[in-house]
Amino acid sequence: MSGFDHQLLDVNGITLSLYSAGPAEGRPLWLLHGFPECWYSWRKQVGPLVSAGYRVLIPEMRGYGQSGAPHEPAAYDVVTICADIQGAMDQLGQRQVCVIGHDWGAPIAWHLALLEPERVKAVVGMAVPFAGRPKQPAITTMRQLYAGRFHYILHFQQPGVAEAEMDADLPRTLRMMMHNTSAAVPRDFFLQEKPADAGLFDGMQDPGRLPDWCDEEAFARYLDTFRGRGFYGALNWYRNFERNWQRTEILADRQVEQPALFLLGDQDPVGTLEAYTLKQMPKRVPHLEQHVVKACGHWIQSEQAGQVNQLLLDFLSRHYP
Repeated sequence: MSGFDHQLLDVNGITLSLYSAGPAEGRPLWLLHGFPECWYSWRKQVGPLVSAGYRVLIPEMRGYGQSGAPHEPAAYDVVTICADIQGAMDQLGQRQVCVIGHDWGAPIAWHLALLEPERVKAVVGMAVPFAGRPKQPAITTMRQLYAGRFHYILHFQQPGVAEAEMDADLPRTLRMMMHNTSAAVPRDFFLQEKPADAGLFDGMQDPGRLPDWCDEEAFARYLDTFRGRGFYGALNWYRNFERNWQRTEILADRQVEQPALFLLGDQDPVGTLEAYTLKQMPKRVPHLEQHVVKACGHWIQSEQAGQVNQLLLDFLSRHYP
């Protein structure tokens, strides 16, 4: 693939597929993708970051693409996934890094900052904020708040249910996920009220075409990530809220002490879902800078790449030059 190096690393009991670009001597920047995306979702950031002298490293996260995808849901807890990235950093001899995560990649970035206070010198989260370990597993709270009502995370809990719906037509699934959580629809369109037994895409729009920010070449990369495997690995990340809560007990009193940047699209439904966490975040991330990106839904680094790149480069120039 032009412009990228690619390697397969044996780490933490799996194969980790890793793409990288930029000068070998450049300061390492890890870009961690979310759901249901792929390493190529960072394509619009790579050029500016490499031009600024950074070595950009983009893994296909556990469960995605050419990386290992165990079938057991318990293999996808946040501490285990952090260990994938830590193992890769160890193999590459990296003692100082910056970690940037979007969507599910953001909790991995936040927890790497907690687990590796000496190695992780700066951290960036996009879309998903952090306010420490909750008083009870988040899934317990969701079940209480959404009893008798649909919530996509509750829908994802039973293995096989969401897979059957999402795997049936990969292009349609990706197209609808991109559209229905973007700035092309009202902010909370994805969160519309429906019965608990509804399907994920009930009431959603199928635009019949790709969004302006994802061309056919990029979309082909997304499809390659899930073709032949489907979404079971990616969905397994959602099946570990109780396990995550148990395994992070040792981190309960820690703060993210590093310089931190958080970016959120003004039309991202996560802003509604995580309203309380957003308010609490400065208590757990004391050296925090926050920005709301205008005219932007959930897919922040793709929908508004120019704004995101400017904010990233400014932050990095001050905290990870």
